[in-house]
Amino acid sequence: MTGSSLSSGTGPPPLDAGLIAAGQPLYDVHCASCHGIDGTGAEGWKTPNADGTYPPPPHDSTGHTWHHSDRQLVGLIANGSDFAQSRMPAFGDRLSTGEIEAILEYIKTWWGPEERAAQWEITQQEA
Repeated sequence: MTGSSLSSGTGPPPLDAGLIAAGQPLYDVHCASCHGIDGTGAEGWKTPNADGTYPPPPHDSTGHTWHHSDRQLVGLIANGSDFAQSRMPAFGDRLSTGEIEAILEYIKTWWGPEERAAQWEITQQEA
């Protein structure tokens, strides 16, 4: 990833302001209707709907987005979810990898230092 590529430090690299600026309007258009304009997700996101699917989770520190590596998250956005109870659609036909990476960089602004560090470690382990 451009703004989240491996660095020589022990913690996560600083977020890339240019990617954040590019990611916010893309998030607003493609993600906010389900995950909330502020990344808080749908109310009751841990409780299945009547059809067995789950509401969209939050992308902030209260959710589980930060439990996944950059590669997993980019793939999930591009290809949709393979989790049977998810309704996450694929966006790879509408967004480039660079646009998806920008959205992810924007999402990371909602994570606290502990979540950023944990997610960075997961990303490093998968690299």
